[in-house]
Formats: sequence, C-alpha cells, structure tokens
Amino acid sequence: MNQEQIKRFLSNGKFDIVVDATHPFAREITCNIQAAVEEMGQNGMPVLYFRLKREGIAERENDIAFFETNEACAKVLEDTEGNILLTIGSKELFKYCVSERIRHRLYVRVLPSVESISLCAEQGIQGKQIIAMQGPFTAEMNEAIIRQYEITCLVTKESGVPGGYQEKINAAKRTGTKIYVIGRLEEGEGYSFSEICQKLVEMAGERFPTRNQIKEHMEIPCGYPMISKESDHNSDHNSDHNMEIILAGIGMGHQNCLTKEVEREIREADILFGAERMLKTVCSNSKAEKHSFYQAEQIIPFLHEIQRRDLWMETLFEDSFMPCGNRKKPKKAVILFSGDSGFYSGCQYLNRALEKEITEGRLKASLHILPGISSVAYLASCIGEGYHDAAVYSIHGKKICSLARRIKRSPKTFLITSGVKDINQLGELLTAAGLQECEIITGYQLSYEEQRIERHTPAECMELKEEGLYTCFVKNPYAIPRRLTHGIADEQFLRGRVPMTKEEIREISICKLRLSEKAVVYDIGSGTGSVAIEIAGISDDIQVYAVEQNHEAASLIEKNKKKFDLQNITVAESRAPEGFAGLPMATHALIGGSGGRLKEILSALRQMNPHMRVVVNAVTIETICEMREILSMNDMIKEEVVQLQVSRAKKAGSYHFMQSGNPVWICAFEFCDDGGKEL
Repeated sequence: MNQEQIKRFLSNGKFDIVVDATHPFAREITCNIQAAVEEMGQNGMPVLYFRLKREGIAERENDIAFFETNEACAKVLEDTEGNILLTIGSKELFKYCVSERIRHRLYVRVLPSVESISLCAEQGIQGKQIIAMQGPFTAEMNEAIIRQYEITCLVTKESGVPGGYQEKINAAKRTGTKIYVIGRLEEGEGYSFSEICQKLVEMAGERFPTRNQIKEHMEIPCGYPMISKESDHNSDHNSDHNMEIILAGIGMGHQNCLTKEVEREIREADILFGAERMLKTVCSNSKAEKHSFYQAEQIIPFLHEIQRRDLWMETLFEDSFMPCGNRKKPKKAVILFSGDSGFYSGCQYLNRALEKEITEGRLKASLHILPGISSVAYLASCIGEGYHDAAVYSIHGKKICSLARRIKRSPKTFLITSGVKDINQLGELLTAAGLQECEIITGYQLSYEEQRIERHTPAECMELKEEGLYTCFVKNPYAIPRRLTHGIADEQFLRGRVPMTKEEIREISICKLRLSEKAVVYDIGSGTGSVAIEIAGISDDIQVYAVEQNHEAASLIEKNKKKFDLQNITVAESRAPEGFAGLPMATHALIGGSGGRLKEILSALRQMNPHMRVVVNAVTIETICEMREILSMNDMIKEEVVQLQVSRAKKAGSYHFMQSGNPVWICAFEFCDDGGKEL
C-alpha cells in the first residue's frame, strides 16, 4: 500500500492504534505508515503508532562478517572462491550480478513466484542456480541446502527470529561455511512484542468492549428485517463459501477491450487486485477497495485476513440477529491480469495456489477464471495474419531456449515481450543467426491511443528506444522445416581422440529410450556428445544433461553443441553418479559409459526417479555380464535386450566390401517402483 491507501484503510476501519510489525528492511512501507498516521493526526483523526522491534539477535558474533550495504558485501565476495548461497530475496539480486566473478557462483533462494523467477532470469541467473522455496526453514533444511550445493559462503540479512536468522547461522556454523550478514538498519524508537502487548492491555483495560456490548451498540440500518439464526439457513444468500474469487483477463489494458462479463465483475467487486496500471485504466469508476498487487504471496494472506474478520463477525452474532441483507453474502474479490488469463499469464500460478488453499480448507471460497483478449490475437487482427499456423512464444521476463533456431524453422512467429529491450535483443539475435531477411512487425501500446503498428528489419529493431508494451510478429520467408527424425551422419561431428557411439547404434538406442515431450535426459559417459546432440535436436523442449568426467571429451561436447546451435544441452563435467547432484530429476537416461560403476549409477537413478526409462549400451564382456546380473534380479520392467553388429560398405577400387563393427548389446528397461530397493 502507498500512503494514501494506508490512510484510507485506517480511516474506513476506524482504527485507533497501528502496530507496525513489518520487516526491518522494508523501509518504504514503514515510511508510508508513519506518514499516513501523521497526516491523519493533522486532520483531527489521531491514530497511535507503535513500532515493533525484531527480537532474537542478542549480540553480534565475532566469527561473522557484517556489512552495512549489499554493495559492500558484493565487493568482498569478488575476492572469495566457491559457491555462494544468497538468502536476501530477489529485489537486491542485481547488486550482486553486476560482477561476473560473483554471478556464475550464486545460488539464489527466492520465493516461488513469477516475479521472483523473472527477476532472476533478468540478471542471467540460470534455472539450476535458483532455489525457489517458501519458508520457514529449519537449521536442518538450511544445512542440507548448503551441503547439496557445496556452498562456501552464506549471505543473509540480520532479520531476527521471524526471518529465520538464527537457523541460517546455526546451519552455516555446522558446515564451516563463511557467514556474511547485511547488518540490520537502525529502527529508532520501538518496543518489544511483550512491551506492545502490555501497552495494549493498559490502554484497553476494562474499557475493552465485550461481545454483548458490541452487539448492543451496533446500529442496524433502517429497512433491514431481523431474522434468527435458524431462519437464516433458508436465506438465498446461504452458502458454503464466504468469498467469491474471480481471476479476470482484461486484454491489452484499455477499458474498451474488456469483455462484458469481466466488466460486470469489476463493477460488482468488493475488492480489486492488480497492477497499478490496470487499476487506473479499467477500474477508475469502481468503488471497490483497490490493492495494487497480484502475486499469490501477497494476495493469499490478504484473503485469509478478510476471511478471519468475516468469521469473527459471524461468531459474534452466532446467537443473535443480523440483517438478512448483510449476512452470508459472499464478498467478491476480482484479481486482474493483462491479456488473456489462459495465455502465458501469471493467472495459472495464482489459480493453482488458490485451489490448494481452498482444497486444504484454509479458504472458504469459490474460484472462477474469465478470459480476456490476448495481445497476439489483437495484433494478428491488426495485420491480417492468422496465428493457427504460427509459433507463439512469450519472452516476457524469461529467455526462450534456442529462440533463433525456432524462428529459423517457422515461417510465422508471434512474440510477447517485456518491452523495448526485448525488441533490441531480438534484432541482435536474428542478425547474429544470419536471419537479416526476416520482417518484424511490432505492435506498440496496443489498444491505447498511442498504438502504432510498424515494420522493421532486425537491424532497425536494434535501434528502437521508445519504452512501452510491445507484441511482435516475425515473418521468415526462408524458413527451414524442422527434421522429424534423428539421424546425423558420424562425419558431421567433431571427433578428436574421443570415442563415439556409431550412427546405427546411436539411432536404435535413442528409439529404445521412448522419449516424451519435455523429457529430461541424462547422457552418461557422453564422449563426443553425439547422443546428446541427436536427442536435443529432436525438440527444443527436451533438456539434455551430458555427464562426462573426461575434460577433453567435455570440451568436445561444448564444441559440438555450438556447431549444431543447441542451447538445450548442459555439460556436467563430473564422474557419475556424483555428477547428478544439482541436476533436475531425469525422466530418461542413456548410459554409454559407466567407468565400472554401473550398479552405483543405476541405484542413484532409481532413487531419483523410480519410473525412469533407461538404456544401457554394453561393449565389453564385463559390462554384459554385470548387466545380465542386474536384470536377473527382477528389479526392472518392460525389458528389451538387443544385440547388434553393423556392417558398412567400404569402396575398394570398383568393388564394395562389407566392413563389420564390434557387436554391441543394447539393454532397455524401466525401474520397478518397489519402494527403493537397492540394486
């Protein structure tokens, strides 16, 4: 809330006292509360203000490094080595990411919200560096994270008991981790929790009204009939829900783009949530209580508070009378989202979070989603293009893997962007990929008075400077269709001295993996990376992790990755299974080389995902025997064992001779989910 919203809230609620229990680092909200209280006092509406001081930090320990600012802490971190766990949130993250010496070593613990993840992406923090979790965290949980990510330095704020400060310190000390603390700001005057409770008791004393006294002095508006609790059960307003929640898409933002249904819900709303831009444009005439936030972490606690107040009022009158027009009528909360609520919208995340609250009984509410007009549909209509046969992506607050490759393969591509910076980067990307012939149509401030539809070359996009809302269409007249099967010739790979799985073995092994959409694949003992390259080329939505302990081989995989322009491959230069630490859970794994540790690798894979599909390639007698022993233990299902020996024609003068390769065993199976039995 800003100062004006706080003042209105206090005035409407007729509050006499404010206890400011906000986070000690949240300086803006404290300033807004103090300013609102001061202004109300000047206007003859005095409100007492108490600042609650955080407890739990008795004194500063000598073995902890304290810093007054994030900038000072970041400067010292540049001279350290090892991984850094950052637990200060996402809003100050940019102060650490300005340094390349720090950014690639960061592991950032943030709230699991769209905004937090987007801020991480904007600063170049990769997915494997993001720990998106909701607290509170125990010392044991903190310790597990420190050990999992091999953290050598913990950065936190001096935030007291509510911020889990001591749990972080204890975990760091147990693991021998360096501790860097951003010192708590001086809060000035304030009181402890017990002191504030005592003051409230003293001020209220015997004057604090009982429930009966409140009921006796309640003024019932004229014209409302009084009904008993029993007759209320037959009221039209009786419901299992005391709140109606609507998630509404409002289109591009102009009021004229609202559907009639959304327009009606805004008009009838008791509470409106949304970005300040939306509240000003489409809700200017609404008399509802307005709040300029839209994240689950902000909205859900607010809805809980509303529900608690309503339940208190209901309990207060449980044995008395209430106006039938006021009782049991659900409050209507409308949460606004730009564009279409079902099209690349934060609505889905909030919907899942609210559904969980309702299912688990913490909120008594009904939940509905209303669509809006997407900016893609609007732009398509403006330029006379259909989007049924187009690729559609959102790069709003995130990076799209292999975006240039996707545009290269598609004649038509629509993009939802964050602003002019994304358009600049798009121009750079297409130019670097040799796609200068593409035509880019930008829709600027769609639906608003300043709306413009313009055509640009990639080079011109790099020069655009006017900030605002952009949706764009990329037309590629020389699109190259994506190949539908894997099958790259051996000669196309960079080889060096590293062994490589031959083409026919590679293709059959990949077929036996039975890959699915958005699969996460480990290529263990990756060698040249030929298998990883083949799999990654099937779909940009498949993520491949090439686990290889040989440095020369790992470097070769990176070179092949660059040659084939594949961004959905990550090289993990490590021995298996230790190299699995920190990687996302695999859905599929191909073991081309085990280094004599096949049992350990399979045990680690099954503990990770008991439903994983695995393919093992065996060349040596020892590996074949070990594989036979493992399969005989009946721990696998859907087994397939194939033995191949491929012969290829080799030209000698005017004749062709067949030259045979070594026999290879291909064993494919899925784990049997038996509760994690060891191999």
